[in-house]
Amino acid sequence: MKLTREQAAKRIMVALDYPDAGAAERLIEELKGIPCYMKVGLQLFYAAGPSFVESLKKRGYYVFLDVKMHDIPNTVKGGANSVTKLGVDMFNIHAGGGIAMMEAAMEGVDAALAGSGVTAPSVIAVTQLTSTSEAVMNEQIGIPGTVEGAVLRYAKLAKAAGLQGVVASPSEVIAIKSACGASFVTVTPGIRPTGSDVADQSRIMTPGEALRQGTDYMVIGRPITAAPEPRAALESIIKELISVD
Repeated sequence: MKLTREQAAKRIMVALDYPDAGAAERLIEELKGIPCYMKVGLQLFYAAGPSFVESLKKRGYYVFLDVKMHDIPNTVKGGANSVTKLGVDMFNIHAGGGIAMMEAAMEGVDAALAGSGVTAPSVIAVTQLTSTSEAVMNEQIGIPGTVEGAVLRYAKLAKAAGLQGVVASPSEVIAIKSACGASFVTVTPGIRPTGSDVADQSRIMTPGEALRQGTDYMVIGRPITAAPEPRAALESIIKELISVD
């Protein structure tokens, strides 16, 4: 089924990788009216804080809080509780923290939802960063085997812990959906429109290729934020997604 413009826009998570709220606001103003997700990562969240996330929600944006929680279960439970109360639509934790840690995150979410009126966020697990090659994973991180094998193992653990999905590269989407079900959400960084700089990503696809793999959401940063005309760059990606059969 072909996507509408609104459906295509919602598949795109614009990475607000900026040092402060002022810099991010300039882009947000330029993209005003396009119903995409805004991804707030560590740099901006540390600089601008929870109030910035709350301001995005008040303006009607979908928000993915990309803070990659990874700590002892009780600490992650508290963190999950806090970000759920912010009203984010999605946040992530590291699958490498294990099932107990991921289950604790879900407990934190449930506690925050009790009587609050806040909508439940999607909680997803980071599997292997798209900057991680097999050589790095084997020789430096110390995990043997293939990247896809490690990603699938983490995805299955995330599902067992009650999470809604995972962050993975687009090349692993088909295998994840096969192992965990079509409704198990995949969020894929490493998306680069044709002609874009690969930069520090190792496992990449174009937006159209990623959609054909079945990904649910695609994180796109510099091809939009560093473009001479960010709005035109985003509209071009939306047009590409709409054209996919």
